[in-house]
Amino acid sequence: MDLFDHQREQQLQRQAPLAERLRPQSLDDFIGQGDILGPGRLLRRAIAADRLGSLIFHGPPGTGKTTLARIIANSTRCHFSSLNAVLAGIKDLRTEIEQARERLGRHGLRSLLFIDEVHRFNTAQQDALLGCVENGTVTLIGATTENPFFEVNKALVSRSRLFRLQPLGHQDLQRVIDRALSDRERGYGCLKVVVEPAARQHLVGVAGGDARTLLNALELAVDTTPANGEGVVLIDLAVAEQSIQQQAVLYDKQGDAHFDTISAFIKSIRGSDPDAVLFWLARMVEAGEDPRFIFRRLLIAAGEDIGLADPQAIVVVQACAAAFDRIGLPEGLYPLVQASLYLAGTSKSNSALGFFDAVRSLRQERAQQVPAHLRDAHRDGSAFGDGVGYRYPHAYAEHWVAQQYLPTALQGQIFWQPGKQGWEGQRRSQLQLQRAAQLSAAAESASEQGEPLSSGPSDAGLERWLKRQMAQEGERLQALQQRFWEPIRLERHHRVLALGCRSLLWVLPALAGTPEGGVVMQVNEGADAERLAAQLQVLDQLRSPELQLAPNADLQSLRQGLAADHRFELIIGRNLLQGASPGEIQPWGEALKELLADRGQLELLFSRPQAGPAQLLRQATGQSWPFSTELEQMEQEWLRSTLAWELLDAALETSGWQIQRQEWSEALQLPVDQNLLQRWFGTDAAYRQLLDAQLPADVLQTLEQAFRARLGSQLPQTLQHQRLSGRL
Repeated sequence: MDLFDHQREQQLQRQAPLAERLRPQSLDDFIGQGDILGPGRLLRRAIAADRLGSLIFHGPPGTGKTTLARIIANSTRCHFSSLNAVLAGIKDLRTEIEQARERLGRHGLRSLLFIDEVHRFNTAQQDALLGCVENGTVTLIGATTENPFFEVNKALVSRSRLFRLQPLGHQDLQRVIDRALSDRERGYGCLKVVVEPAARQHLVGVAGGDARTLLNALELAVDTTPANGEGVVLIDLAVAEQSIQQQAVLYDKQGDAHFDTISAFIKSIRGSDPDAVLFWLARMVEAGEDPRFIFRRLLIAAGEDIGLADPQAIVVVQACAAAFDRIGLPEGLYPLVQASLYLAGTSKSNSALGFFDAVRSLRQERAQQVPAHLRDAHRDGSAFGDGVGYRYPHAYAEHWVAQQYLPTALQGQIFWQPGKQGWEGQRRSQLQLQRAAQLSAAAESASEQGEPLSSGPSDAGLERWLKRQMAQEGERLQALQQRFWEPIRLERHHRVLALGCRSLLWVLPALAGTPEGGVVMQVNEGADAERLAAQLQVLDQLRSPELQLAPNADLQSLRQGLAADHRFELIIGRNLLQGASPGEIQPWGEALKELLADRGQLELLFSRPQAGPAQLLRQATGQSWPFSTELEQMEQEWLRSTLAWELLDAALETSGWQIQRQEWSEALQLPVDQNLLQRWFGTDAAYRQLLDAQLPADVLQTLEQAFRARLGSQLPQTLQHQRLSGRL
């Protein structure tokens, strides 16, 4: 680059729009997308380690796809080049591939190729990428606003890891405004710009999660507003409303929005929710969906979900469809609304005016995100969990179940007010009960984690390794592990902390279920850490759990080994704090809160034997032993103090945890072998030290000899399991 090129670049940077000038340069400056870029997440670790595979970022405009690619370009040691699929052709693509092949052959330098709007490439251009991506000539980073499962070559998708970027939340957009107003070099830090709270709220609300839209509106507001007598550029609500116009409904007739919205519409009809029916219908009409297509789906729903429960349903829909053909738009909206409401449980009435309330809400609230469980699950549900969690109403009593159909921000919104007369009057009281039940169900599910935000090819090597590890454990422990993990819902991006690990058994489901998150294993002893590290050597470094050596009760030591803002969506542990005093347990519960992410959960399992060695022997032989009463009483106190989950339970509740408990018993046969004798009567065994301190030596010798006489036999033992599930 010569002097003139440098001056030209500097001039372009000064004249660039505010959104371009404020584009983050590092991960620390990046705002939003914490579920895929937060501390401990796979993508962040991969960027830091410069070990990226092919990636495709997709999501709405203004969520950071291109910015993230540029941050990767600034942090990688690979050669980085970029193409825009709108402007580039097959010739440009072949040139980049040939240059990448030459760099790799001559200098051993890997190449990252960023393609913006990758869905714009035609089939031939996408096919040209396959070979070089598969053999490693280039590492592809694609960005698209369309669903790659729909618009990108399936073979290319299968060779890439996909990340779904979400619209920015209100807090993130507030941070974007703050950065723009405070940045002296690239923003308005050198000016006295004041944005009134009402103006802020309007800009953030109408931006709809799009940082670029927000910054463009802020830039227009500042550039067109003169400073007052005190030199302050005041942005009030009126200026904000003029600077950012109504946001277009996010909808495409061939992609996700089309299928997801009609899916939500039909599921809302099936679920007898007229409010949700009106909202999704408003979204389709506002976006220009063909009403005849909607009528076709209504006819299908009349036959599929109403059937002979109301033989008039299909007659009403057909009559409304015929009326629409004769009237046309815009008045034809009325029969369309009436047919929809009839199938949802209503009749023709002026309550159809509620449709316009839904339109008004659509324009004002900007709540357009389809809840994940209502999305169409036929195309990419297995990758992103679309449709997962949807409860089929026909599987429940009275063919209805309380679940969320409206977007979360609109829960409790009422669009349809049934009248007091006729069928509507009969429906009124039932609908009130259903709406109350839905609000309760929505409140209960508010603590659940968000939808999966990434997808990628399966790791066959990891799957084989997991199966080998599981095969090394006994059947009883495998069954206990499966029971422990069964109610836990893992997301691909979750970060999991496993406390007090001595084996890999309890973290295997986390390793398999969090490919874009991460697992941290806290280990008490150095010998255990070395053994676990040896077992993990065969795993790829990015997929391997992180081992942290720290005393079980000292969470501060563990915290020091992690990044300052590293939090976990799930914390698990088994038989923790053995022998800990109440003075150690209380601070432990407080420190644990600092490790939990928002809406995270704690899952602890304790397994305590119901009988000690002396009691087991008496039950098996029917004989009494010297000091048997004192010995068995001492054993019970020792077992309770060793695993004092009652103390931990109380300490957690005192620290503000909401605890749920589950208890069950397990009968097993305890084999009497040398390992058992060593565990009870070995020189350093806790049980031997207990007896030595409180009973004559001959009692211990008699008991040990009795067990040696029973080598090879089995003793019936009962384990009491206690599960503690905690949330903040």
